[in-house]
Amino acid sequence: MIGAVSGDIIGSVYEWNNIKTTEFLILSDDLFFTDDTVLTIATADCILNKKDFASTYRNYCMKYPGRGYGGSFIKWAESGSNLPYNSWGNGSAMRVSPVGFAFDDMELALKIAEKSAAVTHNHPEGIKGAKSVTAAVLLAKQGKSKEEIKAFIENEFKYDLSESIDSIRSWYSFDVSCQGSVPQAIRAFYESVSFEDAIRKAISIGGDSDTIACITGGIAEAFYKVIPENIKFAVFNIIDDEMKKIISDFYHQYLPDINI
Repeated sequence: MIGAVSGDIIGSVYEWNNIKTTEFLILSDDLFFTDDTVLTIATADCILNKKDFASTYRNYCMKYPGRGYGGSFIKWAESGSNLPYNSWGNGSAMRVSPVGFAFDDMELALKIAEKSAAVTHNHPEGIKGAKSVTAAVLLAKQGKSKEEIKAFIENEFKYDLSESIDSIRSWYSFDVSCQGSVPQAIRAFYESVSFEDAIRKAISIGGDSDTIACITGGIAEAFYKVIPENIKFAVFNIIDDEMKKIISDFYHQYLPDINI
């Protein structure tokens, strides 16, 4: 989960200032957390404390206003409605990594992922995006190879993961849909050689940089098991104490072997 938060925070300064290279300052002075971090931690809170997804997402949105939430999500949160709005946006995928970390059974994890998505993103593509990221995190956590992860995602969810990051970078532009950002985020992980390299590759394609890096970061953490200390230090200096407590409690409960 820290990997997802790290990706969001590192990508935050590039979302509206895309950079088409892997050579950039990874920890600038103006980093901040966005809705990706807020809702990823909200998902962890739901799992950890057995909370309702809809009300928790709404409460976190109200608690952390102005963090770049989509217009439809804000309307949903402010309305108090429990009805989803059929979104296919990548919001369902960026917030879901804690599910893959918390559960070991694929069938159960995918069921929880769908539940987390469907409170807002009940469009088939919104649900598919959340489930595919969950599956990638779970398989990476279990020590599966990149080829095994890629094959599972392609077979189960019919995403095409064959295009290289260099090729994607040449044409890619802003796309907030699951179908137009989740495969690219997974491919960035697939080509990476380390956690930091995964984040660099995710951001280098441009587009919705913080969200793409958030998705990539969750999978990369699960696979590499190690996040550079300078990145963790920067992240923990940016998020607040309540967020830190949710993260700490989540790792203690579900990932006790990982030192955060």
